[in-house]
This record gives sequence, structure tokens and C-alpha cells, in this order.
Amino acid sequence: MRLTTKGRYAVTAMLDLAIHARQGPVSLNDISGRQGISLSYLEQLFAKLRRSGLVSSVRGPGGGYRLSREDADINVADIVDAVNESMDATRCNRKGDCQDGVECLTHHLWMDLSDQIHDFLTGISLSQLIGRREIRDVADRQDRETLNRIDALLAADGPA
Repeated sequence: MRLTTKGRYAVTAMLDLAIHARQGPVSLNDISGRQGISLSYLEQLFAKLRRSGLVSSVRGPGGGYRLSREDADINVADIVDAVNESMDATRCNRKGDCQDGVECLTHHLWMDLSDQIHDFLTGISLSQLIGRREIRDVADRQDRETLNRIDALLAADGPA
């Protein structure tokens, strides 16, 4: 079992959104720049996140996305589930047909592991992640890098 790119990117993008939410709606373009996730991929993920009620969109100038609930009320499992990411450690997608159409010897072990992973991720909210010092340090570094890129672009354009 492993979390694929879809699940990882969705959690990363939602954490970025939660970190920057106090500044108003956050554009996918800004998330894309900070996190190195393609804009078209983010659009697909946020369509699913919106359908699941985790985010809402704000149209117009200064628009973007915002969390639909408090960051303390959104857990990592909510995000992974919203993008249809499987947390299934079985080979049979929980069907029990893993060995020639019947349950294998370790089927229930892998089902229990899948449940444990889901329970673990259910216990971690976006606000808990934001509260971690190392996550704030990375977010601060990413914000500084973004400002440095903007300054470099403005300097390259020269005086107006």
C-alpha cells in the first residue's frame, strides 16, 4: 500500500490553502508556484475537493479557494477520501478474492492495516499540521522564495 501522487498533492495543496487562508481566497496559481504542482492537476484535484465540500471557490478579481470548514474540522483522511485515493493495503481492493478468487491467508491482516492507516490520518487535522514548527518553517521558506522570484522578475523588467 502506498499513497499515490494524487493523495499527496491533495494534502499538500490543502495544507498550503489552510496556511494562507487568513489572507483571503488563495489562487491555484499561487499554490502551484509554491508547491511545484501543475495548475491543470490542481484544477482536477480542487474540483473533487469542492464536490466533497472541503473547499469553496470565490470568483472574480482576488478570487480563489477557501476552506469550507475550519482547519481543525478537516482531517487528512477527509482529503485523501475526497480525491478517491485508496488507502487499501490488500491486493484485492477488499473484495476477498486475492488468491485465485478466494481470500488469501493474510487478507484480514492487510484489511486491518488499511483501517489503522485511515484511523491514523483521521486523527490529524490541518490545524494540527499548521501548528507544527517544521511545517511553519517550510511554509515561511516557500513564501520567501516566492517573494524573491517576484522581486527578480520586477528587477528584470527595470524601472517603469
